[in-house]
Amino acid sequence: MELNFSSMALTNTKVPCFGLIPTGRLLNPSKSLCFTSHHHLPFSVSSTDSLKLMTSRKVIAMAGSSSRDLEMSNLTALSPLDGRYWGKVKELASSMSEFGLIYFRVLVEIKWLIKLSNIPEVTEVPSFSKEAESYLQGIIDGFSIDDALEVKKIEKVTNHDVKAVEYFLKQKCESHPEIAKVLEFFHFACTSEDINNLSHGLMLQDAISSVILPAMDELIKSISLMAKNFAYVPMLSRTHGQPASPTTLGKEMAIFAVRLSEERRCLSETKIKGKFAGAVGNYNAHISAYSNIDWPHVAEEFVTSLGLTFNPYVTQIEPHDYMARLFNTISQFNNILIDFDRDIWSYISVGYFKQITKAGEIGSSTMPHKVNPIDFENSEGNLGKANAELAFLSMKLPISRMQRDLTDSTVLRNMGGALGHSLLAYKSAIQGIGKLQVNEARLKEDLDQTWEVLAEPIQTVMRRYGVPEPYEKLKELTRGRAVNEESIRKFIKGLELPEEAKDQLLKLTPHTYVGAAAALALAVDEAVNLGD
Repeated sequence: MELNFSSMALTNTKVPCFGLIPTGRLLNPSKSLCFTSHHHLPFSVSSTDSLKLMTSRKVIAMAGSSSRDLEMSNLTALSPLDGRYWGKVKELASSMSEFGLIYFRVLVEIKWLIKLSNIPEVTEVPSFSKEAESYLQGIIDGFSIDDALEVKKIEKVTNHDVKAVEYFLKQKCESHPEIAKVLEFFHFACTSEDINNLSHGLMLQDAISSVILPAMDELIKSISLMAKNFAYVPMLSRTHGQPASPTTLGKEMAIFAVRLSEERRCLSETKIKGKFAGAVGNYNAHISAYSNIDWPHVAEEFVTSLGLTFNPYVTQIEPHDYMARLFNTISQFNNILIDFDRDIWSYISVGYFKQITKAGEIGSSTMPHKVNPIDFENSEGNLGKANAELAFLSMKLPISRMQRDLTDSTVLRNMGGALGHSLLAYKSAIQGIGKLQVNEARLKEDLDQTWEVLAEPIQTVMRRYGVPEPYEKLKELTRGRAVNEESIRKFIKGLELPEEAKDQLLKLTPHTYVGAAAALALAVDEAVNLGD
């Protein structure tokens, strides 16, 4: 019997297209985000605030480009993520690109102005009319590539990216009679890092919730399906590369599904933090302007209204410890997947899996017979690249001289690369799984040739019934010697054991000596708890 996964397909139905397409999406302010039916995560928008956080599912590609222009761009891209592999990772671009950063800066600046208008003590910024709030929200919802280009144009003059966003918003609002009166309250009492740290948090929140976690879930479900489908397929284990007690192929797959799900759960529970405390974390400027306002409380309300966790103890920057924790968790997920990729590679190499071929594909430029495990090799390679970047981010970002240095600024712009290589690896592994067929004849062949693995149950039963030196006797029979069904059965028949015990041992074969492996494999869904 041959079992295959060729019918499995990616469940992510988002179909990117060229240009920028803003569509209302992301956060329903009346509900917490829920990534599965069982996990409610801290990435949420408070239902107690009137703030309605809306972003767009922005798909970024070569706006208005022909297919030739796109191919030219792929050929000249410095990173393969933006070239060869763009089609597989572009769903991250809306969150993790320069466009995404500018977009979230615009969102934070506007939401802060609206927050100020709702503080009674800030009389200089009266509560906005519904029309004015709608106008401001429209800037967020309709933010486009052209808007981002305008910000970049302003930045060429200011040589300051956050200040360029402030000037952009002033230009956008100077024609609105109500908002024009309070233009100078854009960026009020803020340091650039107040805007940036919240923007980076929202970028990560969006990328993880919309792209990374769904890809992880799909991968885990694919491996879980392997576990269930192959629950009863016996397989020779190998420890130290040598034959060991049999297992089932499904149970070995279940191990990876459970391990990956644990890291996925840890990632989903990581709190994404934010600060909004001014130049050195003390609200100095805020208090100098309005000493009668509880600014730490206002800041906490504002940060949590964006769906982030408030960090009250900061310098100029949020210290990025949560980022290190988040990136380390993704790295550990990736490490486990490397282990999976290498095991599947090894099973393919010994013939336990065949790979479904596709007409026209070539495995080797000189050896026509080759069907190489390229998907798992691609996955492993990209995981290594991702983990190198994730390790650097985790080690570097929590370190900043005194109250702040600027070394984190350029580093933070590279988060998308680490996530991109991770996403590419997940998709490659899923694609590879879809090509696998179990070669049960090959699995049977190895089990038929390794009757020596029954030495373990025989000596264990001998111990139960007090037979002297059971381990030593089996060692003499099996170690370094050819053992077959006949010699094993002859040995069992000569043992001084109760007949019932003998009969049980005589019924054992390398194919049936699998313990609880099948049951463990079949229970995988309960263990990973991903839901339907």
